Amino acid sequence: MTAGNSIKILAGNSHIEFSRLVAKRLGLELAKCVVLKYSNQETSVTIGESVRDEDVFIIQSGCGEINDHLMELLIMISACKTASARRITAVIPCFPYARQDKKDKSRAPITAKLVANMLTVAGADHVITMDLHASQIQGFFNIPVDNLYAEPSTLKYIRDRIMVEGNVVIVSPDAGGAKRAASIADNLGVDFALIHKERKKANEVSRMVLVGEVRDLICVLVDDMADTCGTLGLAAETLIGNGAKKVYSIVTHAVLSGKAISVINNSKLAKVIVTNTIPHDDKKLLCEKLDTIDVSATFAEAIRRTHNGESVSYLFHHVPS
Repeated sequence: MTAGNSIKILAGNSHIEFSRLVAKRLGLELAKCVVLKYSNQETSVTIGESVRDEDVFIIQSGCGEINDHLMELLIMISACKTASARRITAVIPCFPYARQDKKDKSRAPITAKLVANMLTVAGADHVITMDLHASQIQGFFNIPVDNLYAEPSTLKYIRDRIMVEGNVVIVSPDAGGAKRAASIADNLGVDFALIHKERKKANEVSRMVLVGEVRDLICVLVDDMADTCGTLGLAAETLIGNGAKKVYSIVTHAVLSGKAISVINNSKLAKVIVTNTIPHDDKKLLCEKLDTIDVSATFAEAIRRTHNGESVSYLFHHVPS
């Protein structure tokens, strides 16, 4: 009789604290693994314990030094594959290159598809991620992809912390996020507004037009990603200019690059609430407006359910207790 395989959780260097939270939630220790760089900048991976016939979950987020972290993940998957792991799941809280998901201009690469191919070729059998920038990225893979949602955690935060202050309206900062904002508004039973933005060039918004009523209401801007935060800053200004009482922003992936922190500090935003799919503790020291929703429990439950062969769809509408 063969022994039942157990869960092994390996952590890359991109977000070690998140990996520890997931492992702690599952009552496990992180598997021994050393990931380092040689002096010539090559990445070296040493798996410090046996993974033969085990169910391996490798946690690595697409943030910071994105290319190095992606390479780390690929090498770790390959190392586990050649060490005879039964199944290898790449747990990628924030999927790298997710914004390069379509050919939007001549000779543009679809890099998200390339990343999907690389993960599959390296030996991944399954991918778990959260709030993909575009859902169709799941179709770039020939292996199962579980795209978890931060929405249940977002709804809980709005009900517990924001709706107690007064009447709320959910606002999408662009047309692309309208579906997400409308879904949150429906679940909360509140109104929904939309901001139409015109860009002259990437990462620079020139003009914003509000569609909907926000006067004397608390506005909650919802988006999947905050990068330079120019959109959020301008959106907050537009909403306050249209009579909004207060503006919050809830974002899944806090990239917060460039001048993002100074933009938030100088903006009309009362608070920017982000999940911990990307490490941002250093940014919180520079910005008192940042608040965090911990989604490690959602990932831990997804890992447990995947290992036990249970349905993951429960997590699309519920926060693990």
